[in-house]
Amino acid sequence: MDSDRTPAPREVRLDHRQVRVLAHPLRMRLLGALRVKGPATATTLATLLDTNTGATSYHLRQLAEVGLVVEDPDRGTGRQRWWRAAHDVTNWEASDFDDDPDARAAIDWIQGDQVRLLAGHAEQWFATQHEWSAEWRDAFGMSDFFLTVPAARLAAIEAELWAVLERHRQEADPTEPGAERVQIFVAAYPMQKEFR
Repeated sequence: MDSDRTPAPREVRLDHRQVRVLAHPLRMRLLGALRVKGPATATTLATLLDTNTGATSYHLRQLAEVGLVVEDPDRGTGRQRWWRAAHDVTNWEASDFDDDPDARAAIDWIQGDQVRLLAGHAEQWFATQHEWSAEWRDAFGMSDFFLTVPAARLAAIEAELWAVLERHRQEADPTEPGAERVQIFVAAYPMQKEFR
């Protein structure tokens, strides 16, 4: 691999124990913050997420017990513990937890939290879009697309979209003038019954 390219993301496929631990509002936010902002202390994360250090420390330890976060010993000094995300990407299939009602409920909550996150991001964008240049306002946004395909074709489309996004992530130069961090959501849902 070219040394100038971004390394491939570290991935984890959630197991039953991990999904149960992750299905918690603060734990989701902690893992997300570590992935986006990089290694941090419990105190830094508590300030960032507007919570207290005790709760942050406790939930970081819970995430560490199942391998979703790890200590970053090269950064720690004395009693100060630094944490980092153990993986860049979390994967699962909807059917992975069909045999475990508790894990199924946990993954349902996680997916609902992703939808809440998307809605929150969209609302924040609408409230602040006037602060961005026309070029960015034209680049941001969302749209929908209608298809009639079998499940295997939909899975192939999603894999192809992820491959395109990964290629662009690897080719991107974060030091390029005008570069901004963006979040892209990929979602596919069945049409509502009345429109089928």
